[in-house]
Amino acid sequence: MGPLALPAWLQPRYRKNAYLFIYYLIQFCGHSWIFTNMTVRFFSFGKDSMVDTFYAIGLVMRLCQSVSLLELLHIYVGIESNHLLPRFLQLTERIIILFVVITSQEEVQEKYVVCVLFIFWNLLDMVRYTYSMLSVIGISYAVLTWLSQTLWMPIYPLCVLAEAFAIYQSLPYFESFGTYSTKLPFDLSIYFPYVLKIYLMMLFIGMYFTYSHLYSERRDILGIFPIKKKKM
Repeated sequence: MGPLALPAWLQPRYRKNAYLFIYYLIQFCGHSWIFTNMTVRFFSFGKDSMVDTFYAIGLVMRLCQSVSLLELLHIYVGIESNHLLPRFLQLTERIIILFVVITSQEEVQEKYVVCVLFIFWNLLDMVRYTYSMLSVIGISYAVLTWLSQTLWMPIYPLCVLAEAFAIYQSLPYFESFGTYSTKLPFDLSIYFPYVLKIYLMMLFIGMYFTYSHLYSERRDILGIFPIKKKKM
């Protein structure tokens, strides 16, 4: 007799898909809760809700973004098919802005740009995680596929602009309070506002690289290629 086949739920592919489905579902629920909370608060309190956005949903946002670092591990070990460097750039953008720029400066947390940035992030992630979650279980909708590969085109550049504006607004506070600035041996020092200004330039360089990658990925998935001119 030949070897007995493993039950479906014990097969590596099934376990991988089950894990990814649960991961995407958790992320979808987290970002949906954030977006719904922000929407309800805006219609209830108007512009006043934008000031304390971070206090209301900052903890859940930080949790979702921290858990998203697992995606780098997913790509590295091969359970998620994606390119490591573009995803690394996208995640580090958010981690730096959220934890270094916003969380460390209470004055920045009250800026309108934080609310705008959270809206952009959650719009992208709700669509992306919905698409990924359904793809894992073999469900595909043309409209959702198109949306997941197109929504980022206007929103991602706006995200980068909002991130850059958040850095710009944070600079006076880093200069005043000296947060993260430190003195080193041999009369050397790290002046963190200069580090942020350098990162500000790198942010737009990274945006060009990421945008190019996402566009290539979109072209491959949707089959959109330049139309060749007919020969006369």
